[in-house]
Amino acid sequence: MSTTITASQEQAVIERVPKGLFIGGEWRDATGGGTLAVEDPSTTATLTEIADGTPDDALAALTAAHEAQASWAKHPPRERGEILRRAFELIAARTDELALLMTLEMGKPISEAKGEIAYANEFFRWFSEEAVRIEGRYATAPNGVGRMLTMKQPVGPCLFITPWNFPLAMGTRKIGPAIAAGCTMVVKPAQQTPLSMLALAQILEEAGLPKGVLNVITSSRSGSLMAPLISDPRARKLSFTGSTAVGQKLMEQASEQLLRISMELGGNAPFLVFDDADVDAAVEGALLAKMRNMGEACTAANRFHVSARVADEFTTKLAERIGALKVGRGTEEGVQVGPLVDGKQRDTVRGLVDDALSKGATAVVGGMDADGEGYFFKPTVLADVSEDAELLREEIFGPVAPVISFDDEQAAVAAANRTQYGLVAYVFTQDVRRALRVVEGLETGMVGLNQGIVSNAAAPFGGVKHSGFGREGGREGIEEYLDTKYVAINLD
Repeated sequence: MSTTITASQEQAVIERVPKGLFIGGEWRDATGGGTLAVEDPSTTATLTEIADGTPDDALAALTAAHEAQASWAKHPPRERGEILRRAFELIAARTDELALLMTLEMGKPISEAKGEIAYANEFFRWFSEEAVRIEGRYATAPNGVGRMLTMKQPVGPCLFITPWNFPLAMGTRKIGPAIAAGCTMVVKPAQQTPLSMLALAQILEEAGLPKGVLNVITSSRSGSLMAPLISDPRARKLSFTGSTAVGQKLMEQASEQLLRISMELGGNAPFLVFDDADVDAAVEGALLAKMRNMGEACTAANRFHVSARVADEFTTKLAERIGALKVGRGTEEGVQVGPLVDGKQRDTVRGLVDDALSKGATAVVGGMDADGEGYFFKPTVLADVSEDAELLREEIFGPVAPVISFDDEQAAVAAANRTQYGLVAYVFTQDVRRALRVVEGLETGMVGLNQGIVSNAAAPFGGVKHSGFGREGGREGIEEYLDTKYVAINLD
């Protein structure tokens, strides 16, 4: 694909995506024929209309998943892995097309969209290899008489709710292990970014996934759509990526059927820079941790706790780098920062910045909406941030970096842990002993040590506290989709 993307190329990519619901291996209209508009956040124009599913459609999808479960659980693990591998190859071959589609519906620059597709695709490659490594054990009972056999079996039909910020990756890291484990599923993508998921369903269909294993329901009514599925005894697992507030409500609903649950919820990631750190390396890490996806990531650095000895240097250098980033429509050449996903998100970011400024913070760079028809906000660095500023407690989900200083290691760790969230933290120091002390003391599920990115399909992704539970990726990821059965054997 050339660096100059034309309107006809954009339209061609959108036209190739199915616009219906994917139920039982068939593409169909929503009950009643309702449609949902998909918006381009960089222009606010409508890209296309897709099916707006109803609760009846959702129940039909669960029925399809339920009916396919028994045969899919018996499907040869090698073939389950081969389906994922074929899908991996198809995604890799269509990277340019999928990247453009993602940029149009979500706003991120093309280069970032390609990065997400590569990351998303690694979950299919990883779990294609894990499908044949599902193991149990055989052991002698402690009394020496009996034997103990354990086996792993698929949990059963799964319900997936995915967010808008990583529309492909948040799907593949749930769908990949479910396919590998032998689980069927119903996926509800975010209404802002459904096209990437529809394109993924099309690819899996082409890769030979049997009918009913994957079902996709797009809808503008997430709550009313999912409620009957969550309360249906045929569903056995719920996996959700999104806000903590919504996750808490879903857990309440899931308790009725005692669903197996995994939740990847909100974050408030601290980024710690000690006085012995390589400041230039810390700035580079900060750019990755903060500006990836315009800051619209649960792993985005939310608070920069910097040693007072290097705070001025770090802030100045970070502001220079962030202020030089090119803002614009993600399809334009050289753009590094796209729009926020919608007007509500931009208003939230603006409100948090205004609150901090009203409480004494200084905008070293940015601090306001950026020019453009869409939902643009200028990349921002704030200094002198008051401890009572809302953005130190709330997830910013935007291109805003608040810097606060600390005097010693204990104070830094205490400040980092002063949150209900615990997804990820970032630490920059060249002292190995300090690094180990700090990493062990941080109340998070993941830590980036001297690097600004932690996501890796081969590693367990997840948090603690109000950031959720369960792990996605790594050897741990497939366990979320397997039940353990124990068989006691009498040899006497």
